[in-house]
Amino acid sequence: MPYLSKIALNPRRRAAAALLSSPHRLHAAVLSGLAVQPVTERVLWRLDNNTPHRADILVLTESRPSWAHLVDEAGWPGADGGTPLIADYTPLLERLVRGREFGFRLTANPVHNALQPSRPSEQQAARLKKGAESGGHARGARVAHRTAAQQLEWLVKRCERHGFTIPDATVAPPAPGLQNESQNLSAGPAVTVVARDVLRFRKGADGPRVTLSTATFEGRLHVTDPDALRASLLGGIGPAKGYGQGLLTLAPLRATEANHG
Repeated sequence: MPYLSKIALNPRRRAAAALLSSPHRLHAAVLSGLAVQPVTERVLWRLDNNTPHRADILVLTESRPSWAHLVDEAGWPGADGGTPLIADYTPLLERLVRGREFGFRLTANPVHNALQPSRPSEQQAARLKKGAESGGHARGARVAHRTAAQQLEWLVKRCERHGFTIPDATVAPPAPGLQNESQNLSAGPAVTVVARDVLRFRKGADGPRVTLSTATFEGRLHVTDPDALRASLLGGIGPAKGYGQGLLTLAPLRATEANHG
């Protein structure tokens, strides 16, 4: 049975600041919330850090977790609003039917494969060199999409394989008598990049440096394949899932969103 959790961290606490500065450390703290170790189940998580006073971690697990360690060390133990929320995810999965629309939020690592990246990292250069020396088939290197337009295109091109499409947004209709017959009320896909970031951290104290370009998308989706969408909700979208990327979450649409996008 999958569970979706929401844990509030206090960024002003030293332990929370250390976790928030490194996806590698935060990933380890998330895995520590599961009783069966080592963890073999799929775990997805996302950091929603919208204000300087509070950071929320959303975590999707296959088994029921405990977040007491995060609350005690980096949250607000005993305070109103400090208790983690843990919800059974099954009811949402059962509400997915073809044709239904939801609001969505996704933080992802949009990338593409390049056989000859213009500025490969040390790790990419080493892998490309090793592949060339072995005479194997060149797989190229993952290269980040860096502009908002590229990141939006990455999502729109891939969404159908994940069981949904992004419908067109519409602008509010003009007042009676002012409408031009040729006026196009479409405003493009109903999705926006609401945040972009470049994460730089190390895998452990002496580990290699990792750089991730991330984008947070918010918008409206239309369910086309409920089974594929369930798989995407449970398995994530895109790479770098261990570092807080790929968790897609859904929300009911407000009436104005359903009518006007």
